Amino acid sequence: MRILSKPQLKELVLYSPQHVARLEKAGLFPKRVQLGPNRVGWVEDEVLDWLQIRMEGREEA
Repeated sequence: MRILSKPQLKELVLYSPQHVARLEKAGLFPKRVQLGPNRVGWVEDEVLDWLQIRMEGREEA
């Protein structure tokens, strides 16, 4: 399992940190993992699955 940092997440998703937080709060994006008092990350496989669902939705539209 690999954990993505904020900069790594931004490279994959291209959303601002504020937008990611809004999506998380709405239950529309994988939840972050609290790694320490001032450090968070995202499980790479969960983010890639989320992206795959978006890619599949694009093909259906």
